[in-house]
Amino acid sequence: MARGENWDCIKSGSPALEFNVPLFSRPVVFSGIIPANMEKTITAQPRISRLTKGYLIALIGTIIWSATAVFIRYLTEEYAMPPIVLAFWRDAVTAAAMALFFILFTPVRLSIERHHLPFLVLYGFTLSIFNSLWTVSVSLNGAAVSTVLAYSSAGFTAIIAFFLYHERLDWVKILAVILSIGGCVLVAGAYNLDLWRINALGILTGLLSGVAFCAYSLLGKAATRRGMNSWTTLLYTFFFAALFLLSYVNVPGLFSKTAPPSMFWLGSAWFGWLLIFLLAIGPTIGGYGLYTYSMNFLPASVANLIATLEPSFTALQSYFLLGERFTPPQIIGSIMIIGGVIFLRIMEERK
Repeated sequence: MARGENWDCIKSGSPALEFNVPLFSRPVVFSGIIPANMEKTITAQPRISRLTKGYLIALIGTIIWSATAVFIRYLTEEYAMPPIVLAFWRDAVTAAAMALFFILFTPVRLSIERHHLPFLVLYGFTLSIFNSLWTVSVSLNGAAVSTVLAYSSAGFTAIIAFFLYHERLDWVKILAVILSIGGCVLVAGAYNLDLWRINALGILTGLLSGVAFCAYSLLGKAATRRGMNSWTTLLYTFFFAALFLLSYVNVPGLFSKTAPPSMFWLGSAWFGWLLIFLLAIGPTIGGYGLYTYSMNFLPASVANLIATLEPSFTALQSYFLLGERFTPPQIIGSIMIIGGVIFLRIMEERK
């Protein structure tokens, strides 16, 4: 057909569908019946694209997020920095850095609607509780067991999101949760029964940290449903979390058996302060920000499942940056977690 031929429409069957498609320099109007399989493909395509975007955002966020442990380990070992003080400065510097960026480049991001304020305070309180419980869990259980208990959140989120947001909970998601938690056990080395010889308080604290992270994920989904900007939400969440953490630090005996630790623990150690700044603008803003943003496209339970990849990425980074071993169980556990996420993605696409 020559370019200049004048086709106004193409008809096939009864006019059940009509849409404009640009053909060369002229619009062409198609009308007709589309076969069922073709209609399903056209209808499903935006959903598939949206899911893929959400998976990629959550995955990139988790990769960035996983560098957190490398920073924290260095600060706590080289400077003996109390974890709760580190958690405060991490949240405070994150909020300050985001506020400065918004003031300079996008002041509109600083504005929030007044009726969202109680929600943001609750969101920040939840983050502070998660940070606090994680700190206590590590001190009582050790890092390995604490990691597994914290990522029990994947199971909690899948169950609660089913009732709260009516998210799908079928055998596919249940299998993905089992693979993810099982993989975390292998990556963290928590299959060593000696690590579990902890008092009931330690295990309870670790499980509560998983519940707290579950609550954080569900509140992130609630923020997207309210139409709140992900980055504005992140700013105020970390601001309120820092305020709550500051109040926790000064409670006698809560995180220290003696006097509360000094808030300026690093003193004049400029390199330590630089690491806190890098921790804030990199793994924290990048990781938490993209994780929260991914829930614009994903169910909270799926985003939480993808987040269980963090221990695997952390182990891999520790292997290259800190010279730690990447053992066969860690490799198998990583494959289990990645396999669970990929399996979930493939099955969702087929649905």
